[in-house]
Amino acid sequence: MPIASAATAPSRAELVDHLVRTRIAGEVATPRENNLSHYRRLANGERHYWFGLEFGDRWTDEQDVLAVMAERCGVIDDPHHRQGQDTIDPELTVDALDRAAAVLRKAAADGQRVLFATGHPGGLLDVHRATAEALRAQDCEIMVIPDGLRADDGMVFQFADVAMLERGATLWHTHSPEPMAAILDGLEREGRPLPDLVMADHGWAGCAGQRGIDAVGFADCNDPALFLAEAEGTLQVTIPLDDHVLSPRHYDPLTAYLLDAAGLR
Repeated sequence: MPIASAATAPSRAELVDHLVRTRIAGEVATPRENNLSHYRRLANGERHYWFGLEFGDRWTDEQDVLAVMAERCGVIDDPHHRQGQDTIDPELTVDALDRAAAVLRKAAADGQRVLFATGHPGGLLDVHRATAEALRAQDCEIMVIPDGLRADDGMVFQFADVAMLERGATLWHTHSPEPMAAILDGLEREGRPLPDLVMADHGWAGCAGQRGIDAVGFADCNDPALFLAEAEGTLQVTIPLDDHVLSPRHYDPLTAYLLDAAGLR
C-alpha cells in the first residue's frame, strides 16, 4: 500500500516496501552493464569516477570493487552476471539511513556547522533542504557559501540551503568535486571556519571527505567511489539508492524516516 504522506514517518518495513515499489532500491533502473563499466573505469584510474577521492593503487581490481558494492550497496555479487537487471538491497539502504541518523543526532546535540550540497538537484534537492531545515530548528548553523564562486564553467550557488552548480540559469547534474573544492577554498580565503559536517552526494561528498571533513553521502549503484570511501573510513556514511527516480516526491518517506530516526521531527 502506498505511503500516503511523509507527515508521519514510515516504519522500517513500510519504508522497505516503498523503496522497492518506487525503485529507489530493489530492482533499480541502472543496468548491470553500466554498473560494471563504472567499476572498471574506477579501477583503471579514471579520475572522473573517483569523485574527488584519492584511492592510489588500492582499488585496481574491478572484482574487489564489485565485492564492496555487493556488500555495501547490494548489487548482484556474481561476477559472471554481466548484463541486465541489477539491484540495491533496500535493507542496506535503511541500515545506512540509521547510521546517517546517528551522525545527524550528534550534529544536533553539538550544534555543529553543517553544509548541504547536491549534484542531483532533480532528485535529492528536497531531501537535503528538509534535513537542513530540521537541523536549523535544533540550533545548528546551516552554512552559507561565499558569493561569486565558479567551477566547471558554471556558478556555485545556494538555493533552499543547498549548494549546487548552475549553468545558463539551469541547475546542473554533476559528479565533479570542483564545486565543493571552490566552496571550501572560498571559506578559507574569507577566514571562515570549515563545516563540521557535509551532507551531499557525488563529488561534493567525496571532496569533503578527502579533505578530512565528516561527510554523509548518497550514492547510486553505478557510483562506487563513495562506498569505497566509507569502507576506508574517509566518509562517515554512504546511503545506497537510485538518486533520480520518476518523482522527487518518492524520496519524502525516506526523508521522514531519516529525520525521525535522528530525533529531528
